[in-house]
Parts: sequence; C-alpha cells; structure tokens
Amino acid sequence: MPFRLLRAGDAFWRRSNQMKVLNTDLGKQLEASALGARLWRLEPGQASTKHRHATQEELYVLLEGEGRVRIDGESLTLAPLDALLVGPESVRQLFNDGEADQLWLVVGAPPELANTLEMSEEQLRELYPDGPQALPPELS
Repeated sequence: MPFRLLRAGDAFWRRSNQMKVLNTDLGKQLEASALGARLWRLEPGQASTKHRHATQEELYVLLEGEGRVRIDGESLTLAPLDALLVGPESVRQLFNDGEADQLWLVVGAPPELANTLEMSEEQLRELYPDGPQALPPELS
C-alpha cells in the first residue's frame, strides 16, 4: 500500500495506562512499521511518564499551548511549532504546569515496546528510573 490515511475524526483516543494522559497512537492505527507516532494532549496539572529508551530517538513537536519538558534535569519551555529531538539515553518528561491544554506530536524511531503493562520488571526499571508514575518537581 503506497499510503494510509487516518482522518482526525476516526482517530481512537484513550487515557494512558500510568499517567492517564489523553493520547492517540497514530503509528499503530496507520500500521507504521519503522516508527512510532502519537498525539498527546496534556491537561493542566498532567505529565507524561518520566522515561528513556534503549535505542529510540524521539522528536517532540508542540502543536498547541506552551510546552514544558524536563530532559536529564534541565527544564525547557517550548512555543507552538518548536521541535525537540531527544536521544534514547536521556531521561525525559513532558509536563503541564500552566493553565491551558498542550498538544504534542511525538515521533520515535526505531519503534520500541511502549505499553508498560507488557514490560518485564527489568525493562520497567531500566526505562522508568523513578517508576512509571513519577511527577516532575513542578507538579509534586
């Protein structure tokens, strides 16, 4: 198949297992084989999981709102359409300590296991050094 189209109204959105952040797995729904891609909508007071990857680079693009991210202890603020590339070994976490929603596009390659419910205890310890529900200091 030369292309696949997922209409916005057909995307399946759900709350993440650990942090309960609304997201849609674009890569899975489009049957991507060489990358992962999701949209994440962080409401005020929410954060993504604090994590790293074994081999996957991730590209973060803020689509809406003022975005906040912590990478290896350094806090960054992004404006709409700012893009950030994070290497696999760096610990990263999106968070919303503002008053409006944030919408992020996150694309990663090569694809890795993303469902914490399918990971071994060893994988969880390696990828989530502070546990899969750790909050950043700004929200603690």
